[in-house]
Amino acid sequence: MEYLRAGWRFGQPPGVGADGQPYSDITPAEGQTLFEAIEQSEVPESETYILSRSQYCFSVLNIFPYNSGHVMVLPKRGVASIDDLTDDEHIDLWTLVRQGSRAVKAALFPDGLNIGVNEGQAGGGSIPDHLHVHIVPRWRTDTNFITTVGEARVLPVTLQTCWERIRANWPQ
Repeated sequence: MEYLRAGWRFGQPPGVGADGQPYSDITPAEGQTLFEAIEQSEVPESETYILSRSQYCFSVLNIFPYNSGHVMVLPKRGVASIDDLTDDEHIDLWTLVRQGSRAVKAALFPDGLNIGVNEGQAGGGSIPDHLHVHIVPRWRTDTNFITTVGEARVLPVTLQTCWERIRANWPQ
């Protein structure tokens, strides 16, 4: 069996996103998840890439995206499983996923989207202590396999540009 690796995730120095630009490197306090620390920080949203907030949830641009415009929607409360959500959190989460889907489509004109949850490390979650829903835009001319075979990531626009476009198109 041959092994392929995703070296792009660890190829950047701390504080530098996948686009080579700096981002706010926020360290969680004891007992706090990374995403709770980001959401509760006083760092401007233009630096944390937070796109929207609702009563129970928020959305943020992934700084190590699978594709440009990769959005994550999360409960504000750090829970590991979809089973741990309250009914109100569940409704709010999926409402934000729908809004995020609309915003990504309006901002980036993808041919399709991957929307999904990777629960737990075995389920593919790289941050398994805080549930998050991925919204990943896809294009027919996608370069999905360049990462696997070429150990490279193709990001045609900066994180800042994606954040600005998606945020400007987020439904109210």
